[in-house]
Amino acid sequence: MTSRIRKPDTDADVRLRDRLESEGNRHFVMVAGAGSGKTTSLVKALAHIEHSQGSSLRLNGQKVACITYTDVAVEEIRGDVGSDELFHVSTIHSFLWAVLKPFQNDIRNWIESRLNEKIEESQIKIDNPRTRQKTKDKAQSDIDYYRDELSKLSLVKNFRYETGSDYSKGILGHSDILKIGPSFINNHELMRNLLTKRFPVIFVDESQDTDPVFVEALRTVAREITQNFCLGFFGDPVQKIYMQGTGQIPPEDGWETIEKPENFRCPQTVRRVINKIRAEDDGLEQTRGRHELKNGEEVPVEGTARIFVLPADDRRQDRLKDTRRWLAQQDADETWLQEEGETAPRLLVLVHRMAAIRLGFPNLYAALNDKAPENLKTGLTDGTAWVFSPFLPYILPLIAAHKEQKQFEAVRLLRKYCPKFQPNALIEVNTANALRDLKDDIDTLSNMLDVDNNTLIGEVAVFLRERNLFAFDERYNELVDFFVLAKETGIEIVPMPENAGLRFMLCEAKELWGYRKYIEKLSPFATQQGIKGAEFDKVIVIVDDEEGASPSFSYGKYFGVTPLSDTDTKNIDEGKDSVIDRTRRLFYVCCSRALSDLAVIVFAEDTAQMRDALIHKGFFEEECIHVLD
Repeated sequence: MTSRIRKPDTDADVRLRDRLESEGNRHFVMVAGAGSGKTTSLVKALAHIEHSQGSSLRLNGQKVACITYTDVAVEEIRGDVGSDELFHVSTIHSFLWAVLKPFQNDIRNWIESRLNEKIEESQIKIDNPRTRQKTKDKAQSDIDYYRDELSKLSLVKNFRYETGSDYSKGILGHSDILKIGPSFINNHELMRNLLTKRFPVIFVDESQDTDPVFVEALRTVAREITQNFCLGFFGDPVQKIYMQGTGQIPPEDGWETIEKPENFRCPQTVRRVINKIRAEDDGLEQTRGRHELKNGEEVPVEGTARIFVLPADDRRQDRLKDTRRWLAQQDADETWLQEEGETAPRLLVLVHRMAAIRLGFPNLYAALNDKAPENLKTGLTDGTAWVFSPFLPYILPLIAAHKEQKQFEAVRLLRKYCPKFQPNALIEVNTANALRDLKDDIDTLSNMLDVDNNTLIGEVAVFLRERNLFAFDERYNELVDFFVLAKETGIEIVPMPENAGLRFMLCEAKELWGYRKYIEKLSPFATQQGIKGAEFDKVIVIVDDEEGASPSFSYGKYFGVTPLSDTDTKNIDEGKDSVIDRTRRLFYVCCSRALSDLAVIVFAEDTAQMRDALIHKGFFEEECIHVLD
């Protein structure tokens, strides 16, 4: 275990330890605000279980499951618990596959049922007299494909889990696992019993952003099994920033809710701001604030929290620079002007076109933001959009490793993602020739993705498929087919939600490098949705509804200068998640990143109106609200 466990206990840590030691029902929900040290509490809980129950769990061949949202979070927690195999730390998909893998016959039956459903859906399209002939032809082609998959299922000995699905080869994809897992847990008592026998303790990290179907499946288990099993959720509903997340997790009868109100990150000025923001939500008041040692004594850091209102005109870039110069002069601190480096202020933008233009991916941004479906818009903010699946985790790192001659990293990526580099594929061919061909393929890819090349993303995808370098799932294969058809026919592409993926494929592949730099925090810019858990000395939050237009968020509506729509009002009246709720949570996450200084820059059509609205909101002291015309 790392030094986290040696940090002083908070009241929440003590309550959680008591809960883990109690008899009977031990299920719980921990609500931990920004900067509270949620991961520290989780690691302390794991350490306590290892100390108090580790011997008996190992003796029985049991493990403690710790499920978290991303691979990055998995590595962080693994870094804390070390190599102790008592702990099964994984993402949702990996955890579910560990549970599902023994149920091979049930998986086969599920796939048969799924393919038959798809055949029925396609047949309905064919039978509909209003369906266009091109759509009917595509539906018939799909039926032929699904029937061919069905005919090959009996030849599959064992199913395995990879990125994309290919049923005839026994491969299940991400989306399959997330459908099968909760279904099996909910519908099979044997699955529930085996789950709790194998994992008598299950912790879910970042629970607010976890898939609600999976959360409900675990709740079903916890309702049924209250003895010798502990289910714990660690999260913060006010930091839910992904549309598909479950948000708040109401406790069941007999569960305990443990609040952790401390904030060890933010200076006092910022802590007061985020408490006012949070007061409109769950009302959890965060305490303490960041301290630092002075003359051997811990003293609170006061810091700064200011908000600037600027005209929303065509001089945004210049006005942003002017504001940074004002801050540097006011604070006698030149770091406000730094563009790069560890001490440079971090600019948080809501998928801001300004960052896209500056970093060289304006067309990619437009394709997935302008008249694009919500799932692609949301996925653009944090790199999770499904169209990025071959590129961000695999192809771009592979080419980077190839150019930097990092052979071990290249081999690791190929082993993880490349179908023809798998051991079973190499057995069937001349290995030397196969490796030579693979090297040629990587050289070709490197050239296609060169910054001086104009190769399209779709052309790279076609090459990946033709050379069997990546296992595309059904949805991605359809997109590649759509791209090939569009190129052959030369059809005019008018921006519409249904062709956002195609517009992405028609972008130049070199734009992916700028986007990767942006999304992986290698630039001074960061998306507001992609920084949860991060912290920076100086934070500049850019608020600009016009450039970051999205129906999911609206700072104008949140601050009270833009009228609510009928749908907004209806959602609020019915207690549904609304644009106000989503924007409030996003604003809370952004402001709570600051270790020392926070500057919020609001671009507004009417600066005087916005200033009055901000005064009315009361988040910032009136003397800290500045209008710079």
